[in-house]
Amino acid sequence: MLRTKREKFWLAKVASESSSPQLLWRFIDVLLGRGRIPSSLSVTADTVHAFFDAKVAGVRSSTNDAPPPVFTAAPPGCSLMEFQRLSIDDVVAAVRQLPDKQCASDPLPTSLLNENVDVLAPFLMELFNRSLILGAVLTTFKSAHITPLIKKQDLDPSEPKSYRPISNLTVLSKTLERLVARQLLDYLSAADLLPDVQSAYRAHHSTETAVLKFLGDILHAVDSADLAALALLDLSAAFDTVDHVTLLQRLRISYGLGGHVHDWFQSYLSSRFQFVRYGGSSSTPTQLICGVPQGSVLELILFLLYTADLLQLVRVHGLEPHLHADDTQIYGFCHPASCLELQNRISVCISDVAAWMRFNRLQLNAHKTEIIWCTSSRLPTASFAIGADVITPVSSVRDLGIYLDSDLSMRTFISKTVSACFAVLRQIRSIRRSVTRPVLHWC
Repeated sequence: MLRTKREKFWLAKVASESSSPQLLWRFIDVLLGRGRIPSSLSVTADTVHAFFDAKVAGVRSSTNDAPPPVFTAAPPGCSLMEFQRLSIDDVVAAVRQLPDKQCASDPLPTSLLNENVDVLAPFLMELFNRSLILGAVLTTFKSAHITPLIKKQDLDPSEPKSYRPISNLTVLSKTLERLVARQLLDYLSAADLLPDVQSAYRAHHSTETAVLKFLGDILHAVDSADLAALALLDLSAAFDTVDHVTLLQRLRISYGLGGHVHDWFQSYLSSRFQFVRYGGSSSTPTQLICGVPQGSVLELILFLLYTADLLQLVRVHGLEPHLHADDTQIYGFCHPASCLELQNRISVCISDVAAWMRFNRLQLNAHKTEIIWCTSSRLPTASFAIGADVITPVSSVRDLGIYLDSDLSMRTFISKTVSACFAVLRQIRSIRRSVTRPVLHWC
């Protein structure tokens, strides 16, 4: 009986996570006790919360005296003033698509909500429609608790800077956001307001398509005997420092959101509270004055709309941009004899991007920004001056999950992939006595 139960468990688990191997191996590591970082006694919920707040305050203070931003006007006739009323079928479909997980703030488990959605759907439909019609979001939907997660396994758990904030929101609030996001994206797509080289949370615009775009352009340039330069920009606390006033102005001016739609987003962003849960304790809640909540459904969409004007700014300098969430790629090509001219264009472009970010209350982290020359011949040695900072080109970078070498040999990527495969084989070996051969073959 024990063997049968074990076999059924693993077959069901592997089948449910077959589309996401990363989640499957993470589950196996947790089950085996690997990668667990003990809570540090020197770090409390209050200290982590204070660090997160101080980091955001530092970026805000550095942009206090920045000139006001400039907005691109939406094309004539583009406007979204009212949301469409939701039907019971819309609510039922949204609930059915929810992953089977919840946070401590949820009044009932997601599985129970799913099992009784036919009974609850009329009440949820009425609640959601009132929110959309009145342009107001429930206060309980705007409170989040932050779970600090260690950024990397080798970081010191006793240092607050080793953690990243993950916002946990209620399932019902995310369900409402998902329904709003669907209508917003339908409008933006129909009005052709979504940038062509901006990925994340868009159909046919994934990490893979972003990599194929910029890597394909670079390979084509190198095959034509040109050389390429790729800059990977890093932002400091990008999602947490989005200015609410600027975002709301951009939604109205650049994307034509008005009426109750604009009122809804204003209510969504205002009077949000968050607190940190860590080590069995909770910090004192604080009100957010900026930022889009990480972990929310609308987080990426609002950030993409907030930073879309960067694309035109980069193209003014004769360079190619690509945005994926808060990852910004800027690249260009030239004949080997013109590498100094390309170096100067990229330096000026990044300086202008840094200024644009400052005008919009964001901050470019020059110390973590990387630039790589790509060529099949001799590598240039020129560095890039970005304001008062000098960026020395690197020989290999990691971007959107792949490793890119200067000579485009993909040696680093292959080495890392082989290493990851051996790690998976070690994981399979550790569970081989607990699972059946069909499960091992499936893995």
